[in-house]
Amino acid sequence: MKTKQKVKELDNSLVEAFKNQIRGELILPQDTTYDESRKIYNAMIDKHPGMLVMCADVADVMYAVNFGRENNLLIAVRGGGHNGGGLGLCDEGMVIDLSGLKFVQVDTNDSSVRVGGGNLWGEVDHATHAFGLAVPAGIISSTGVGGLTLGGGVGYLSRMYGLTIDNLLEADMVLADGSFVTVNEKQNSDLFWAIRGGGGNFGIVTSFKFQAHPVKNIIGGPSLWPIERIEEVMEWYHDFLNNAPDELNGFIATMVIPGPPFPEELHNKMFCGIVWSYLGDPAKQTEVFKPVMDMEPVFHHVGEMPYPSIQTMFDGMLPPGLQWYWRADYFDALGPEVRAKHLEFGSKIPTPLSQMHLYPISGAAARIGKEETPWAHRDAKYAGVIVGVDPDPANADKITDWCKDYWEALHPYSTGGAYLNFIMDEGQERIKASYKHNYDRLSRIKKQYDPENLFRVNQNIEPKN
Repeated sequence: MKTKQKVKELDNSLVEAFKNQIRGELILPQDTTYDESRKIYNAMIDKHPGMLVMCADVADVMYAVNFGRENNLLIAVRGGGHNGGGLGLCDEGMVIDLSGLKFVQVDTNDSSVRVGGGNLWGEVDHATHAFGLAVPAGIISSTGVGGLTLGGGVGYLSRMYGLTIDNLLEADMVLADGSFVTVNEKQNSDLFWAIRGGGGNFGIVTSFKFQAHPVKNIIGGPSLWPIERIEEVMEWYHDFLNNAPDELNGFIATMVIPGPPFPEELHNKMFCGIVWSYLGDPAKQTEVFKPVMDMEPVFHHVGEMPYPSIQTMFDGMLPPGLQWYWRADYFDALGPEVRAKHLEFGSKIPTPLSQMHLYPISGAAARIGKEETPWAHRDAKYAGVIVGVDPDPANADKITDWCKDYWEALHPYSTGGAYLNFIMDEGQERIKASYKHNYDRLSRIKKQYDPENLFRVNQNIEPKN
């Protein structure tokens, strides 16, 4: 692999010629907008690219890829900028920013939706909701469509309609050689398989086509129990949810209630929580949630709301610009040892926004074969994530240490891999463990489409030798 060149080492005439070639804006370190433009969701990441290419269209993406490859620049691709490890940025190289590639087109004939590579999920939800439709996605509306989709896409609708990748019908891509291709089950099917969980390793997706589903309103919201009851609640939850109909979803969490809109008596206390989402008959709500009420939560605020409302429920609590540290694993059981660790570390959450989530991988998400997509852990019951979060950089070590300690205590009970949208930059062995038996096939496809590993600022799959 060649040593990457730095943008500042390029001849000014080259940079100027490239600037004149594109329709979008080229931002350089000396520009007044540079510092604002290099910010991403996780403020713990502080990288200084040599240039940011704010693409206005697909042609800009193609020109940028060619310029980066021909000048041996390190390339990072930024969609929504939510990536925990900051893999939408790089130091001294080129950032190809897709935020100018935005459109959402709903086709009512087949309930499909085409989405630009720079869209955020809130923009998709807004457009599809008007037609009584939704695409399965995550739990925060400011997440980028591209990053979440290419990594898998776990969220409120997963048990009913599968992961986001299970609903991807087609994608348009710019490859490492600068060419443009459309991928689906019939065209470039190997590449289509690879991007459904293989991340940004194979090219830059400039548009997606998804299958949407009939979702207008959802019955959802949180139930809370004191953290002291977490072992009991987790044992019950595992049996209850895994025997529940696909229409019911709920992710379990350890959390602190930071303040409004929750009642004052709950503020700054530690809880075990479950955030529910139910897509079934509203008339059956009381019946469906009776087992929950039998567990006597101290707070239960579940009701009917538009689907975009549950998708934005946490947006206000978790705005861009906070300090984040992430760790993750898959789990297939919540045995006594696991429950005890959650009690231990859930009882010493360091800051009000730090938390742990376990997202169920069951129902429709578990009925996809483990080789049908690169997402290999279909037999795991949960995708777990621990995040240390705080607005104050002075607390970075505190939240990082708690997150690492929590993860290290739980990791021996995990399946060995992690949902790659939930981890930082943790090295090749973690990536291989997460793709398991699918890694070799991904590596061969990488060799075919990106033999020089141009797209390497990601959870990187190395080209097979």
